[in-house]
Amino acid sequence: MKSIVFATVFYAFLFLNATVSAQDEPVRLEGFAQGSTYHIAYFDKDNRDLQEDIEKILHDFDQSVSTYQPTSIISRINTNQKNVVVDKYFIACFNKAKEIWKNTNGTFDPTVYPLVNAWGFGPGKKQKIEKQVIDSILKFVGFQLIELKGNKVIKKDPRVALDFNAFAQGYSVDVVSEFLTSKGITSFMVEIGGEVYAKGKKPNGNNWTVGIEKPIDNKESGNPLKAIVKLENLAIATSGNYRRFIVEDGVKYHHHLDPKTGYPTKNNLLSASVFSKECISSDATATGILVMGLEKAKEFLSKHPELDAYLIYSDDKGNYQVYETPGLKAFVSEAE
Repeated sequence: MKSIVFATVFYAFLFLNATVSAQDEPVRLEGFAQGSTYHIAYFDKDNRDLQEDIEKILHDFDQSVSTYQPTSIISRINTNQKNVVVDKYFIACFNKAKEIWKNTNGTFDPTVYPLVNAWGFGPGKKQKIEKQVIDSILKFVGFQLIELKGNKVIKKDPRVALDFNAFAQGYSVDVVSEFLTSKGITSFMVEIGGEVYAKGKKPNGNNWTVGIEKPIDNKESGNPLKAIVKLENLAIATSGNYRRFIVEDGVKYHHHLDPKTGYPTKNNLLSASVFSKECISSDATATGILVMGLEKAKEFLSKHPELDAYLIYSDDKGNYQVYETPGLKAFVSEAE
């Protein structure tokens, strides 16, 4: 979905402590999808290779909600082509986006797409950032300007355009997870572009394990780990300001845009990892939290006990600090 995506949840620990007998070795699949990579592991008594089916699912998913595919449903809606009929993937993304938009009081808003392009973070042409340019774009940014009626999208302004990239990768994790479950597989881990869902435990009783990176500015490779996470029937998605950014005239601008101001957010939150039962919720909420900032994020999380979060922020001296919700103590530990 994104042009360049790096795994903010580090995949190297997938098989940590995985000492299993030969018949219990997982099926491992990996490949490229949505401008990034995927890694999937599952335990299957029939040892089935489901990669062809999964890649077909991911291809169809891209043709629905990827703004990098000019013939996708979302791209045709954004360019106001007539009689575009949406599919189940688009409907699920739209409805979840509306839900998170309301829950976060608009800090998560997929109609920021024209701003994403203007700042140079999307497939569209970058513009020279000036106040009048941002103000003119803000006139058609706002999720209240678009609605879904049946299988058709209705805009109140034709310039409104959608960007599901901030959370569609998380939803693709859910879609693949649902497929594996439909095949009777009860122990698996799906990672796409750094967003993860793990179901069950491994046959030896161990949890699936991933890590959360330190938020060090780095566009090229993985960072050292800040925390180790044990997952069971749980999703994690991380949003950070250290992977996708531009520097102009010595000033760093990261890709998380405030839908109310049109500019990149300015707060001391460096990364937000959100845990929930579905990766689409984790992914969308992590984006909204990063825009909110630390104090508003704490308030938001106190009202949503169905979510857990691990937030890394910078203190007044520039040192890393962590805020984590109480529910994380059972399955998150500091990396050595």
